[in-house]
Amino acid sequence: MADPAAGMNLGHAVVLLSAAVVAVPLFRKLGMGSVLGYLTAGVIIGPFALGMIGDAEAILHVAELGVVMFLFIIGLEMRPAKLWKLRKEIFGLGAAQVVTASVLLTLTAIAFGIAPAVAFVGASGFVLSSTAVIMQTLDERNEINTPHGQRAVSILLLEDLAIVPLLAIVAVLGTALGTAQDGPPLWQTIGFAVAAVVGVILAGKYAINPIFRQLAKYGGREVMLAAALLVVCGAAWALSLGGLSMAMGAFLAGVLLSDSTFRHQLEADVDPFRSILLGLFFLSVGMSLNLGVVVTDWRWVVGGVVVFMLVKAIGIYTIARLFKAKHPEALERSALFAQGGEFAFVLFGAAMMAGLFDARTAAIFTAIVILSMVATPLVTAVVSRFFLKEAEIDVDEVDGVDRAQNLRERVLVIGFGRFAQVVCQPLLARDVDVSIIDMDVEMIQAAGNFGFKVYYGDGSRLDVLRASGAETAETILVCVDKPEAADRIVELVKAEFPLTKLFVRAYDRGHSIRLINAGVEFHIRETFESALAFGEHVLKDLGFSEDEARETIEDVRRRDEERLTLQVTGGLQAGRSLWRNNTSTPQPEPYVKPRREARALNEDTAEVMVAEDEERRQEQA
Repeated sequence: MADPAAGMNLGHAVVLLSAAVVAVPLFRKLGMGSVLGYLTAGVIIGPFALGMIGDAEAILHVAELGVVMFLFIIGLEMRPAKLWKLRKEIFGLGAAQVVTASVLLTLTAIAFGIAPAVAFVGASGFVLSSTAVIMQTLDERNEINTPHGQRAVSILLLEDLAIVPLLAIVAVLGTALGTAQDGPPLWQTIGFAVAAVVGVILAGKYAINPIFRQLAKYGGREVMLAAALLVVCGAAWALSLGGLSMAMGAFLAGVLLSDSTFRHQLEADVDPFRSILLGLFFLSVGMSLNLGVVVTDWRWVVGGVVVFMLVKAIGIYTIARLFKAKHPEALERSALFAQGGEFAFVLFGAAMMAGLFDARTAAIFTAIVILSMVATPLVTAVVSRFFLKEAEIDVDEVDGVDRAQNLRERVLVIGFGRFAQVVCQPLLARDVDVSIIDMDVEMIQAAGNFGFKVYYGDGSRLDVLRASGAETAETILVCVDKPEAADRIVELVKAEFPLTKLFVRAYDRGHSIRLINAGVEFHIRETFESALAFGEHVLKDLGFSEDEARETIEDVRRRDEERLTLQVTGGLQAGRSLWRNNTSTPQPEPYVKPRREARALNEDTAEVMVAEDEERRQEQA
């Protein structure tokens, strides 16, 4: 075991990596996400539990680079024009949320008997949500580039900016109350901050691209990697000297380089470091939780976590609704932003330097913030499971979305993704009346902008099928992208509406076989015909004549149909000889050769065996 008092050594690295390797897969399997796994593992191995690592603060300082690199990568995806479009969300929505939550939390703390100045600083620290927790959660859900994900990023950017005036207010409060230690005047602090921002902008605009061009020409792979890390760390360090957050510096550098020709190379170089350091950051936050303070002042700590998270969530939900967010998005944002964050540690440290906090107060507020970060993955999981499902189904309040009811058209289309959108074109060209249902609310609204009326409905439910006119429709087109859902719809239609024809989008060969066995009128694998058309154009480009290309494609189509026919009765391994490969595939032979020749059981089987023998002879020739 690593000696916790021996500084950082290889043993500590083994402990950290072991904790991550064990905890993260376990918590992901339980559906709780990797963040909670890292935080819990950090608490267990930290100095206040098993004590396997003693200096959590030293690790935290290094691991903060993970958050810095994460924001740099986000900045690379956020071009200046795109960032300019988000200005209303940043300075409107973000500022409204920060101010509202800060006022509510300050009043709540004062109501519990805390001095106004202490209450304000503690509340303001809790208002600054954890960039690492929120961005990691959005990243795992692939929601960073979605509209609500972009609004979340905008709020986080405003919170990063808010650390500057908050630090200034802490210094002013310390001076006014006569508790502050000697420090630089306010104008000097603001001047340093402005100079740091201007310096990073000028370097990103005029210096970095020429330097990278020279390094790409004369340097090596390792030099380019070092330069990428230098850009990230240099920008973060420059803004930290000016009193701003390091994450803001890295984000600004990423935005300035988002139009650079080296953008993808920078992202590829930085991403591996970001992943491991971000995990280390969560581990170190867990290790920083002082369990002694939690036990001694458990009433203040537990009560503070519950009350602060609840009050902040109420404020966030209210602001979200005032800014016209739908109920599901407002509820999800409330759960996601209801915690404190890593910038609270900076603010609380400044409050101690200004004499506003004593050691006990700082420890209690720090424990409240850390526990709120630990609780956030659990809160978001509970909200998503028990509240958001019902909110998503309740579409009555959503503009431009109507439930499927009393539809009576000739063709019913279930699922309106990219496949169905093309399928509908020839039908509409011949004035065929169609009804369309789908479950994606955002897609339904987007389709409305292009002149399509799509109704909300789950085609795998019998009541929805009846309301959508499945009983009177001549044909039902099942165009959903999930094979399990398609199978369920086919089963219901065949059982309840046996006279209705079924045309089904198949996912793969296995799904095709199931659809054939189910007796649908027609099915097609979603990529088959497009792949054949693609291959035909490739053959023509390679110099084959149009007739040769067309004959070849027809041969591929014929062999595929024959192979599928054999697979329906013989399983997926049947008809292997009909499938062309770019290597010679040996035919499997039995361990003990049979004593007698194989004989066909019927005429059809005999014809297949003769065809396969002939095919093998041709290939050998």
